[in-house]
Amino acid sequence: METQYVKTYSHSLQRDMECKFYGHSGKPVLFIPCQDGRFFDFENFKMTEYWGPYIENGDVTVLAIDTIDRETYSDKWTPAYDRARRHEAWMSYIINEAIPLLKQYTGRDDVVTFGCSLGATHALNLFLRFPDTVRGTLALSGIYDSNYGFGDYMDEVVYNNSPVHYMANMTYGHPYIEKYNSGKGIICVGTGAWEIPDSTFRLRDIFNDKGINIWVDVWGSDVCHDWDWWYKQVEYFIPKLLWD
Repeated sequence: METQYVKTYSHSLQRDMECKFYGHSGKPVLFIPCQDGRFFDFENFKMTEYWGPYIENGDVTVLAIDTIDRETYSDKWTPAYDRARRHEAWMSYIINEAIPLLKQYTGRDDVVTFGCSLGATHALNLFLRFPDTVRGTLALSGIYDSNYGFGDYMDEVVYNNSPVHYMANMTYGHPYIEKYNSGKGIICVGTGAWEIPDSTFRLRDIFNDKGINIWVDVWGSDVCHDWDWWYKQVEYFIPKLLWD
């Protein structure tokens, strides 16, 4: 498997950021790790075993990036106002720095995001907020309500990162809806141990009401919030994300 480690200075975050490419051609996939995760989690948690055949065949190139969740969602001491703006700076890093790097590397602009747990939260949020830049997503076991990271605090920045809030208020016929429907959005959640599916159910209802064809797939009560199930889901969904 062809890989390339990259370290660049982020003007959005005012610090160095590390990332790693896996692959040599194909659809550009942006991997966002689980909460507090690092770029090397894609490899350390063995996602390379499940994406590997598609990477080696030239079907996809994955760019694994760092989170800054320890400064945002996981930091319970800094005021929510400041944490939200730090998170927004990270979103700017992804849209204006990481994704352009991925597009340049692959020569393609049909970027999809992928993540599990809080990584799924970020992955779906990127697709819903920036459908001109992100063309699809595979989001596994996410929580799509800002309450998870910011409690009862709400301002315009938190709102813009809380899909259940901004999607509920999206107007019928909004131009983004056509863009969602021309892309490939897949959300999956289990109903077993440690899963929190309520916000997924709320989004499913919103999508159905507004004619948004994002696939929300709910797995059974035996499906828990853990890597073994995410591996199974990745195996099941990758062909559907790429070709179906």
